[in-house]
Amino acid sequence: MKDSKTPQRWRTIISVLLEKGTLSSSGVHAELLRIGESVSLVTVKRDLSEMVSRGSLASIGSGRSAAYTLTAEGRLFAKIDSRKYCAEEPDKRFGMKRYNFELFDALPSEIFSSEELRHLEEYTAEYRQRTKSLPPAIKKRELERLIIELSWKSSKIEGNTYTLLDTEKLILKNEKASGHDSNEARMILNHKDAFLFIREHASRFRSLSRVNIEQIHKILVYGLSIGSGLRKKPVGITGSLYRPLDNAHQLAEGLDRLGKAISRMATPYAKALMALLGISYLQPFEDGNKRTARMTANAILLAYGCAPLSYRSVDESDYREATIVFYEINSIVPFKDIFIEQYEFAAKNYAVK
Repeated sequence: MKDSKTPQRWRTIISVLLEKGTLSSSGVHAELLRIGESVSLVTVKRDLSEMVSRGSLASIGSGRSAAYTLTAEGRLFAKIDSRKYCAEEPDKRFGMKRYNFELFDALPSEIFSSEELRHLEEYTAEYRQRTKSLPPAIKKRELERLIIELSWKSSKIEGNTYTLLDTEKLILKNEKASGHDSNEARMILNHKDAFLFIREHASRFRSLSRVNIEQIHKILVYGLSIGSGLRKKPVGITGSLYRPLDNAHQLAEGLDRLGKAISRMATPYAKALMALLGISYLQPFEDGNKRTARMTANAILLAYGCAPLSYRSVDESDYREATIVFYEINSIVPFKDIFIEQYEFAAKNYAVK
């Protein structure tokens, strides 16, 4: 149900089941009437049956005792207002608290609609045309600009207080800004090193492997007193109900499932977005997970000749809220909008190959 032509009433039914969990057809009908939907029980039953056949819902029981619940695929494309959802205190939200073991196996081969893919391909064509025959001096300048803006914004998302100008001086002149913790400079320089690594070894990232992810993470956390390798202790996420897996064996298995799911995906855009969200969801390392996710997504984009993202124009609150929606609801919809916006910005503003 990724396509924008999905009936509005089906979207409403999904919203009802997200909040209520499992309901009978009469229960769904009652909820629709309560929120002002004028629809018959017969129509609701027909809708539910069709949604089951499409894979968005699962039917539990039979006959009069039959009930309906969302499948992992149904959650993926649930339309959620991330700002409204996250405005509620975590303990009052209706999201899931635990890791969804069915999620990665349920990922389809494409998560963008045909219209969204058309736009993404247009942006890519424009990007490839602009980067076709660049003089060496311009290539160098464009690479520096992307690295500066990516290193600044990705670090800022993690709470780093360096300004864009501070970041430029650090990367180009190795001048640290006064009044800042030395770890902030290290974080930014690690971003530069990680991007240069994925650019140099782009061909490795046409598929996602645990070895490649761990290599990116190791570069990003160098000198920051953060352990490398899969974590062996639980982690919590500030402001979220969700608690990731706390077992190293399950984390390794989760990364393998994510890699297999991404290998099935038809486009680099789907592969990159699900690497970004999937690694963030797993939280496989003790720290630096979202940084690793962003850099891995860029590695995939570079591997397929697509524009890498700097996230320069993204609002940090929007980024955080869309991520929480994926953690708790498993919906990709809010973050998919961010990805498309940032990809358009990157394709029109950078010239890095």
